[in-house]
Amino acid sequence: MQKLQITLILFIFTQLNFAQKLEIINNQAILFSLKEKKDTINFIVIDTKLEEKKPIFLFCQGSLPIPLFIKPEKEEMWMYGGGITNFDFAEIKKHYHLIVISMPETPVIANEKDLNSSFSYVPDPSEPRALSLAYEQADYLENYESRANKVIHFLQQQKWVDHSKLIVAGHSQGSKVATLIALNNKKVTHLGLFSTNPFGRIDQLLREERKAAESKAITWETADKNMEETYQMYRDAYTPDSVKVKPYLLAWKSFSRPLVNDWLKIKIPTYLAYGTNDTTADLCDLVPLFYIQNSKNNLTYKRYLGLDHNFYERKENGQPDYDKEHWPEVMTNFVKWTLK
Repeated sequence: MQKLQITLILFIFTQLNFAQKLEIINNQAILFSLKEKKDTINFIVIDTKLEEKKPIFLFCQGSLPIPLFIKPEKEEMWMYGGGITNFDFAEIKKHYHLIVISMPETPVIANEKDLNSSFSYVPDPSEPRALSLAYEQADYLENYESRANKVIHFLQQQKWVDHSKLIVAGHSQGSKVATLIALNNKKVTHLGLFSTNPFGRIDQLLREERKAAESKAITWETADKNMEETYQMYRDAYTPDSVKVKPYLLAWKSFSRPLVNDWLKIKIPTYLAYGTNDTTADLCDLVPLFYIQNSKNNLTYKRYLGLDHNFYERKENGQPDYDKEHWPEVMTNFVKWTLK
């Protein structure tokens, strides 16, 4: 009898839970919040209703504490959504529930006046380079993986989720998060990596110095000095006392983990896309060699000629040409690949 009562209570609670009014933002997305003792994990489903059962497409955004929605002073609120507005997300929604998790210690909605020029949330707009201490302490790879897995666990219990597929994709820093999720979560069926660095993060600083010296933009003496300073910064990232004083070093330590070793352990279909005008992704050209050496055939790669980190063409002066974007094409190609 007691077991029947408990079951009935759970049934009623579930029905009430589903009957709750969905929190819809800007008539574009549904907001969910998973509350924990030390963290609230906010995430959005890019839709206004959850009537159709579809698989999950989790997009892991890049770096910086950028809100999901931004409110200008005199214009209408607009959705950033971790960068998904660069895609044809209506096409993704035909096949998947598109999910984006808010950055840690970052408001879901923020006034533009509270953001710096990169649209990052800052506690004091008069100090645009000073990110919040709480964000810096939460900005490390393992935390992003943990938060994402809690969201996935929640989603797997929803009646509007189809379990036949679970797509996890990430851009730039988000590709590192997507990698760790796919490595450790057996529910993931497809992995997408965009504009990623196979060898982590900090090596890019060294390569940039070398390129600058080779092009004579700086002297080799300057490059040598800057490289040594980079080594010291990385040593500090492994020194607990230094991290206490400079918590942003947490990110340099965790996100500089080489990814290629993880990719070789992953057995599910993996898709790698990058632009050839992207210093971050320079070393992606080497990745197929590692798969060949290890007799692995689960990698599909697409090299986009002449495009930069965000898949824009470049002007003659080297700056992105914002009138010539290719993100919709890049992401649509990936979605088609997941449907094969």
